[in-house]
Amino acid sequence: MSGKVKSTTQNSFSVLRHGPFRRYIIGSAISDTGTWMQVMTQGWVMTTLTNSALMLGLVNLCAGLPMLALTMVGGSAADRFDKRKILLITQYVQIVLAIAIGLLIWSDRIHIWHIFVFAAILGVSNSFEMPTLSALVPELVKREEIQSAISIDRSVFHGSRVVGPALGGLLISAWGAASAFFANAISFVALIIAIMSLPARARGTAEEEEKRASGIKDGFRYIAKDKPSLAMVMLIATQAVCIFPIITVMMPLYVKLVLGLGADKLGTLMGAAAVGSVVGSLFLIGLPREKRVLLMMICATAVTLAVIGLSRAPSFYVAMGLLIVNSLGMATNFGLASTIVQERAPDYLRGRVSAVFMLSFVGIMPLAGLGVTSLSDAIGMPTALAIAAILYGATTLLILSRVRRQCAEPAPSEPPTAAETPPVVATV
Repeated sequence: MSGKVKSTTQNSFSVLRHGPFRRYIIGSAISDTGTWMQVMTQGWVMTTLTNSALMLGLVNLCAGLPMLALTMVGGSAADRFDKRKILLITQYVQIVLAIAIGLLIWSDRIHIWHIFVFAAILGVSNSFEMPTLSALVPELVKREEIQSAISIDRSVFHGSRVVGPALGGLLISAWGAASAFFANAISFVALIIAIMSLPARARGTAEEEEKRASGIKDGFRYIAKDKPSLAMVMLIATQAVCIFPIITVMMPLYVKLVLGLGADKLGTLMGAAAVGSVVGSLFLIGLPREKRVLLMMICATAVTLAVIGLSRAPSFYVAMGLLIVNSLGMATNFGLASTIVQERAPDYLRGRVSAVFMLSFVGIMPLAGLGVTSLSDAIGMPTALAIAAILYGATTLLILSRVRRQCAEPAPSEPPTAAETPPVVATV
């Protein structure tokens, strides 16, 4: 796919004509909505059990340690085995978890240690689900459609953040926190039906199948040798350390302690922030290859300024606007980083490469969550937010400045187009 060929938005959305990809997107939209309902509700339940930001970080640690240990195993399994079966097992596990914790809340028997245990089990499930899903999406479309497919997939994921937290807040107000967990359990059915309808992966050559069964270390070796892919992993790790804990871990306490508001406003803020994420994901559609890094640098600057703005204890509506800007920048950079890594990865290695990429995010976040939350408890949330924002901006801009040229060039694993193929006379 030539970087000089600009696909139109209409052509980019034509990826939805593929039946398997379309069915997956519909099922994912419903399931992701339920997941975000549960994420928001669990954060709120934690604030009823403790006022410590560190305790919220420990929940993230319980979920993240299994992912740190098993994500590469999950990526290797995605390359070797049927992705559909792996995903079905993970959906069944998450249904059981949602129902179990919902029953504990409904019967008023919930304790912090319950959430720690369930978070750890969910982490095991996610360590297989996330790299498998990441590797599945490119298989449902043509290679030249990977950027559009990832853009739509991320847009749906973030779009569910608009609806999910808002619905979660309404359910908490109407029927209590347990209802959000029960609703999430039901939402998995849509994705299960979609997964069952997907065709099996077409087998490659004997050499490709042998490479699929090679070791976990091959994913790390590939990332280490490919400079743009390594840069994207470092960029996402920086987001995970500095910015994501603020949004995913500390937001319930930010709303409760800084803004002095309740669960309904938390859901509204999370939903509003998701609007920015949807727009950010849509920026990927039709974006020329040579403009990717420039846009990522602009987004990194916007995220830095937005988080510094949040550190000044704004009003509800100012916080809403800043969260929209922050989420727009984060979603754009995450989507473009994922696109660059997926385009450059060989088909037989995509599961393990996806696992390394996910490891830079989900594997680091639990430890990062402890860092930012501990800093917040020690010096105050506003100061901690400002420090994290400045560190993120400086590091990200340095990383991107070093790979701007390479990211504008086609990946070695991409087959050349007609425009790029040398004439027969020249090859002779």
